[in-house]
Amino acid sequence: MAKPMTKAQLVAALAEKSGTDKKTAAAGLEALLDIISEEVSGGGAVTLPGVGKIYCRERPERTVRNPATGETMQKPADKVVKMTIAKALKDSVNA
Repeated sequence: MAKPMTKAQLVAALAEKSGTDKKTAAAGLEALLDIISEEVSGGGAVTLPGVGKIYCRERPERTVRNPATGETMQKPADKVVKMTIAKALKDSVNA
């Protein structure tokens, strides 16, 4: 498995593909991440065409077990961020 792309590598690739400098590409990436974070934390969802849908899902309160001690306890309800991958991306990976 290849190493994941770092933020610096992503900014450099984005700058090259869009024909801008790295500073502009970094600002665009930061703006995109801020928009996604605000929307998802507010209970909404963001669809990135060709990539997938990022959304927040609520998990109900549940009983969990500590594997080290075997003790059971109640875990309060919480929220998790989920992502559904777009069919186009799945198809491109499996092609």
